[in-house]
Parts: sequence; C-alpha cells; structure tokens
Amino acid sequence: QVQLVESGGGSVQAGGSLRLSCVDSGYTRTYFMGWFRQAPGKEREGVASIYPSSGVTRYAASVKGRFTISRDNEKNTLHLQMDSLKPEDSAMYYCAATSRYIGGWLDPNEYDYWGHGTQVSVSS
Repeated sequence: QVQLVESGGGSVQAGGSLRLSCVDSGYTRTYFMGWFRQAPGKEREGVASIYPSSGVTRYAASVKGRFTISRDNEKNTLHLQMDSLKPEDSAMYYCAATSRYIGGWLDPNEYDYWGHGTQVSVSS
C-alpha cells in the first residue's frame, strides 16, 4: 500500500527558501509523483511532477525556475526545493503519486495516492 508523508513546511519571508520532503512506502519508484498546492478558496493545482524512472520533470509556469523537484530513490523520498518564494506561493502543499501512465502530469485528478499536506506561508 502506498503511503505518503510530507514534511518541511513553515513560515518564511518573501525571497526565502524551503525544502519539502515526502517519504513514501517504497513502492513508487516506477510511479509518477508530484507536488500540488491548495490555497484557501482556490482549487488544488499542480506545481511540479517527476517520473522517477527517467528523471523527466514538469513544472507549472508560475514556479518554473524557482522550484526544483527531485527524488532520492535510495531513501524513497521526494523533494521540492523552493527558492525565491513569493507570498502567492502560500498554500497547503501535498505530495501525490499514481502507478498509471498519465497524460496530465500536473492534473490532480490523475493521481491516486495523497499525503496529508504540509503548510507553507510566505510573508511580504
């Protein structure tokens, strides 16, 4: 059974950095994995995704060049390095995975397994 547990959220000032981590149960090396976020009153949106087998990544336009997704296969951990944070990056961040081959890498509806989230708050 796939279990995902996020950590690393917190409060930072604009321009700062945070590194999110998501430890999984070890069955996701061939899965698509992604980071999503949801701010109050807004829909959940895709931030970044990765296909660990190939290392290919996808990013939302709003975070490209500032965020980096990676996976440590030895430690079964997915990371999201977030630099140059902006107040609009404030949200609950979720780790997700799916074993299916998907077309919409940043579409939350394509993912089957979810963590409980970690809060990120960026002040101006």
